[in-house]
Amino acid sequence: MDFNFLNQKNLKNKGKKGKENPKFSGNIIGAVLIFMIITALYLVISGTPKNIPEIPVSDLAKSVIALEVKNILVEGEKLTITYKNDEIKTSKKEIESSLSQTLFNYGVKSEALAGVNIEVKNESGFGYWLMNLLPFLIPIIFILFFFWYLSRQVKGAGMQAFSFGQSKARITDPNDKNNKVTFKDVAGCKEAKEELKEIVDFLKNPKKFLDIGARIPKGVILTGAPGTGKTLLARAVAGEASVPFFHLSGSEFVEMFVGVGASRVRDLFKMAKKAAPAIIFMDEIDAIGRTRGGGFGGGNDEREQTLNQILVEMDGFEPNEKVIVMAATNRPDVLDPALIRPGRFDRKVLLDLPDRIDREEILKIHSLLKPLAEDINLKLIAERTPGFSGADLYSLMNEGAILAARENRKKVFQFDLIRAIEKVMLGPERKSHLLSKKEKEITAYHEAGHALVASVLPNADPVHKVSIIARGNAGGYTLKLPLEERRLQSKKEFIDDIAMSLGGYVAEKMVFDDITTGPSSDLQVATNLARAMVTRWGMSDLIGPVTLGSDGGKLAWGETREDGYSETVSTKVDSEVRRIIDDGIKSAEKVLTEHKKVLDAIANKLIEVETLEQDEYDKIIIANGIIPKKRDEAKLEIKS
Repeated sequence: MDFNFLNQKNLKNKGKKGKENPKFSGNIIGAVLIFMIITALYLVISGTPKNIPEIPVSDLAKSVIALEVKNILVEGEKLTITYKNDEIKTSKKEIESSLSQTLFNYGVKSEALAGVNIEVKNESGFGYWLMNLLPFLIPIIFILFFFWYLSRQVKGAGMQAFSFGQSKARITDPNDKNNKVTFKDVAGCKEAKEELKEIVDFLKNPKKFLDIGARIPKGVILTGAPGTGKTLLARAVAGEASVPFFHLSGSEFVEMFVGVGASRVRDLFKMAKKAAPAIIFMDEIDAIGRTRGGGFGGGNDEREQTLNQILVEMDGFEPNEKVIVMAATNRPDVLDPALIRPGRFDRKVLLDLPDRIDREEILKIHSLLKPLAEDINLKLIAERTPGFSGADLYSLMNEGAILAARENRKKVFQFDLIRAIEKVMLGPERKSHLLSKKEKEITAYHEAGHALVASVLPNADPVHKVSIIARGNAGGYTLKLPLEERRLQSKKEFIDDIAMSLGGYVAEKMVFDDITTGPSSDLQVATNLARAMVTRWGMSDLIGPVTLGSDGGKLAWGETREDGYSETVSTKVDSEVRRIIDDGIKSAEKVLTEHKKVLDAIANKLIEVETLEQDEYDKIIIANGIIPKKRDEAKLEIKS
């Protein structure tokens, strides 16, 4: 059983794709199949030969003398004999002599031969020669076709080798209305859209900027968490400006052969200049734009050569070329300084996670094509999904529609979206994950410990829902709602948050005098939070307002990470982390000891109903003298 402790904090790109050549083995199979088809056709045309007995000429002469022969067909040296009883036999004669002469030599008189119908057929014509030569021609034709087929494939591979250095960019036509995206399709990101509107204005009317001596930024780099809409915004810029949009990922430049990436960069910029005004968009540019100087591969490193070529191409731009380079990454800390300096990527646009108002606008866009019921309240859904990115909100609306379709309903209701929130955060309910009576009791007290500590401590967020139904990797979960949606968090809030995280651990130890593996993720999260307080945020009186540790993992090949502080300071850091954890355990123990009756009441109710919603939970704690915190803004977080 595992209790996870979590903090909850699209458009398809259609373009031109190159056709892939079939595999060599597939070519051989195709040639063999063609050969089999030709052979089958030959067998059908030639037909199955009948088993006709062959007799010597002497027996034929005896049969003629006995007046048993009705007809003789002469085809060169071949004789086909039809007897009066309709039996058919074959024989052969000498080529030089005629049939009558041959039979006369065997004693057949002209009177006996006169009663036989003799038909002579001249063996000539196209059909005769075709049927005789076809068995020899078919193997020759097949061999010639096979070699031609292979040579054609080799030629194709050779042409592919010549096109190996060509750009793999997918091009979105500005006139393609099905794939066109504008700023209306992108909710939120107000500041980012204001920055990018200048790019659109330049592409539409560059003279206004050039006349006043202004240089439009050559490059715009979009940074932000995954799913915040970096690619979508780049496509919206191209759609607003109605210019060609060249889109590819940073990893598509790099191949195992040195120089291919640089060649593709040159080809990409050449294509863009021909189509100017245009936008080049490189997604996940950190794949090739990482800090140089790793030493692995030296100057022949393919990734470094590709990055060098990008730097050269961007520096070679002229203001009137009207080609804008846009890039996106969620790892701006690892990019090479030469890449993001002014003159290359002049403008840096940061995309934050959407706030409540932006989330509501995003939900409205994703619900346009979905039939919503009358009880839908997207404002409430937006309040319960802080920390959700645009991609998360799309997934939420999609999951809500799937849940409605699964139950054969024609509209999406509010409770579908409520269930979809938990499904996106934690995964689907594991109804088959049945707990024993003892495990269910342990889980109930574990979650009750989380919830009670959160309700009593002054700086902890109030509880929204408690459940012991397994979801994803979580055996149970507690949802809590802060009083307001905030960007900053104080030291007192962190301390109470750590105590709340350890509430399940303390409850298990207090009630059962034993510890299970359930709180493993709780302990990990609490420890990481305490260490961050000491080493990153200066929230330790012993260590002081200093930042300890390396920055963001900018490690080159062969380097090892160094913390940047002595063993003495490291010992103090470990001591401070342990002190913060111990203080959190003491706070949780104090709360659970003083409110043991409430803990039992919550746990027993969870064992009975498995899930406590906000109203039911508040009734239990109010009945025991605990006043719930007043909730102004809904922000959903998970502690499990």
